[in-house]
Order: sequence, then C-alpha cells, then structure tokens
Amino acid sequence: MLDVLTTFNSLPLAKLEVGQHFYWQIGNLKLHGQVFLTSWFVIGVLVIASLAATRNVQRIPSGMQNFMEYALEFIRDLAKNQIGEKEYRPWVPFVGTLFLFIFVSNWSGALVPWKLVHLPEGELAAPTNDINTTVALALLTSLAYFYAGFSKRGLEYFAKYVQPTPILLPINILEDFTKPLSLSFRLFGNILADELVVAVLVLLVPLFVPLPVMVLGLFTSAIQALIFATLASAYIHEAMEGHGGEEHHE
Repeated sequence: MLDVLTTFNSLPLAKLEVGQHFYWQIGNLKLHGQVFLTSWFVIGVLVIASLAATRNVQRIPSGMQNFMEYALEFIRDLAKNQIGEKEYRPWVPFVGTLFLFIFVSNWSGALVPWKLVHLPEGELAAPTNDINTTVALALLTSLAYFYAGFSKRGLEYFAKYVQPTPILLPINILEDFTKPLSLSFRLFGNILADELVVAVLVLLVPLFVPLPVMVLGLFTSAIQALIFATLASAYIHEAMEGHGGEEHHE
C-alpha cells in the first residue's frame, strides 16, 4: 500500500499502475503475457474437448460426444430464443464461442491452481479476471451487432442514430458501445470479487469455510457466462429488427 501511495505522489495519475504484471516485449509492442498464457490454456481446453467429441462420432452419443452435443443444443436454444428461429443459425458459432470461452475462463479461475505457477512478475489468474479480456469481448459484441444490423437492413440501419432528432447522434452511438461495455465491467468485477473473497477466506480459515464460497463461485461464474451470451444475442436481434426493444435483465 505504501508503494502505491509513493507512486501516486511521485508520478502523474496517467502513469499510476497498481500491482505487477508479466509482459512480453515484441519490438515496440508490449503484450500482457499473463492474459495470453491463461487464454491459450482455455482455448486449448476447448480445442481438446472438441477433438475428443468428434474423433469417433457415434450414432448414439456417449461420453464427451454426448456432453458436447448437449452444450451445442443448449447454445442453439439460447440463440434461437433471443435472435429468432429464422435468423439464429449464422450466429450460433459466435454466441457459442462467447459462452464457452467465458464459461471455461471463469471456471479455470476457481478450479485451476494458477497461483502455483510462478512468473518473473505478477501471477496467473482467469482470463476474465483482467479488464482487457472482458472489454475485448465487449468490443467484439459491438462489432457483431453493427454487422448484424448493417447486413440485414443496409444503410437504413444507421438511420436509427438520428432518431428522433439528429441532436441525439452522439448519445445514440455511445449507447451502442456502453451496453456491451457494462457487461464487460460486470463480468470483470464479479470474477475479481469472487477470487478475492476466496483468497481472503483461505488465508483466514484455510480448511472448510472457503468450500461453500467456491461452490457458489462456480455457480455465479456459469451464470455470468450465460448472461453475457444471452444479452449479446439480444443486442444482435435488436440490431436486425431495428427497434429499441426492452433490454433483458437477469
């Protein structure tokens, strides 16, 4: 804490950095190595699960094939309910990727002992424990529903930004970016808070008390993935329909 206050007093606010991070320097580009490592782990888990499910496809599924087919059916139903039966199919891969990546990322923070892996600086954690990851997912969602609206309605899609009056153009544009960004901040905050609570409880009462909190954290992590994917689908539907429907709330 003293180091942070010293930094705050000696440097401009824009240069203030709380905590230590592990970076990769590639030329003039600085990459957040912690996020890349854990994100690649999550991607690897999903790729291995997909390969295991499709390696020997059976007419009557079992094991990993049965699990992945259930996950696919769940994602199809989610996309169909939010986007509509006629238009949901092209968006199943995007919605499914969002849901599965966030779901596995969140659970990796609770189930994988990242703290046992020592880095030169900083420490590993779930990818969604970093605001850069969640904001990137939000920006992808924004691009997705801009593309959905433009591909379905053409230039007519952009007419909504000057309705009911052109004066509201900046506000309407800002609203389209703030909706997914609010999701990213909520996802980041919930995952970070859950990991902090578990860490404090493990430090204070290291045996049995943290277990119920960890189980609750797994449940809320799954709910957060569902909320993000559901609202992303709802925004895509809204962009294609061209009316400001009521925002879904969990």
